[in-house]
Amino acid sequence: MIVGIPKEIKNNENRVALTPAGAKELVRRGHTVYVQHSAGEGSSFSDAEYQAAGAELLPTIGDVYRLAEMIMKVKEPIASEYPLVKKSQLLFTYFHFASDKALTLAMMKSGAVCLAYETVENKDKALPLLIPMSEVAGRMSVQEGARFLEKPQGGKGILLGGVPGVKPAKALVLGGGVVGYNAALMAAGMGADVTIADLSLVRLRYLNEVMPLNVKTLYSSTHNVEQELPSTDLVIGAVLVAGAKAPHLISRDMLKLLKPGSVLVDVAIDQGGCFETSRPTTHAEPVYEIDGVIHYCVANIPGAVPQTSTLALTNATLPYALKLAEQGWQQACEEDRGLGKGLNIVDGKIVYPAVAEAFGL
Repeated sequence: MIVGIPKEIKNNENRVALTPAGAKELVRRGHTVYVQHSAGEGSSFSDAEYQAAGAELLPTIGDVYRLAEMIMKVKEPIASEYPLVKKSQLLFTYFHFASDKALTLAMMKSGAVCLAYETVENKDKALPLLIPMSEVAGRMSVQEGARFLEKPQGGKGILLGGVPGVKPAKALVLGGGVVGYNAALMAAGMGADVTIADLSLVRLRYLNEVMPLNVKTLYSSTHNVEQELPSTDLVIGAVLVAGAKAPHLISRDMLKLLKPGSVLVDVAIDQGGCFETSRPTTHAEPVYEIDGVIHYCVANIPGAVPQTSTLALTNATLPYALKLAEQGWQQACEEDRGLGKGLNIVDGKIVYPAVAEAFGL
């Protein structure tokens, strides 16, 4: 199979879909790998490293789309890429269709096969291609939240972990999945007073057993969240409904319960956001303020640490990429039903129910 790796062009997205080591593995098995010139530089992988691995370099993104049978990316195609996508071409990337109708309609029109990282499942229903970036995003969410609590950044001027004689900041993590687990772990490690909320009592029992002593668990309800907000400094939104639009857990009216300079970090923004007042931001302009509350809603948080993220992502995606390249998407998805769950759009039709439901299609 001919595999194409274009350079990411989303704002401040420095990750790349495949490391030179990953390219070498595909080439070793007889596949052709085309990499756009300088695609890996943002993640500290040079063109020379890809060439040494057996990949071939192409000068433009258009060349990569024109020649490749399978396009591997990190983020969804943006508007300037829509015309480059070919009928029956396999696109293997994060799509998050349920939060982007324009993208959904464009990919339907293209006739491409859209296989989304975020809905691929393994045998225990976990999301193996979402997990590595969720781990990064969860840890980064606290790092960024702590930064924007600083007074020069518009925050309260609170040190997340406090100091002897001064209480630490209070952090509320909404969602006890991979993102929430990693966010709570990072916040606890920085010394914060952490509460993690979830709907699953089974998950809360597990978190209660494995988390440090400065992490408390809370059943997630509107009432319980409202009770927490007046004393909370940092809120991490970490909810996920696989492939579907995220629910709003904090409404506009609830913002008044937070003190000015408090920070909301919405890690679910890729899926529409879990705060009513969320809208996507970029690494170039990461925050905005509503009712005195700082909102951090960067849609590609792991892009800030591209070398770590690219290595972690390739570790997860490469086995699936090899399977797709060797068997073709139809046979691969037939034999591996978990991989088949990644199919969101095929030949102009939505084949993932949560995406169809998001737009009434």
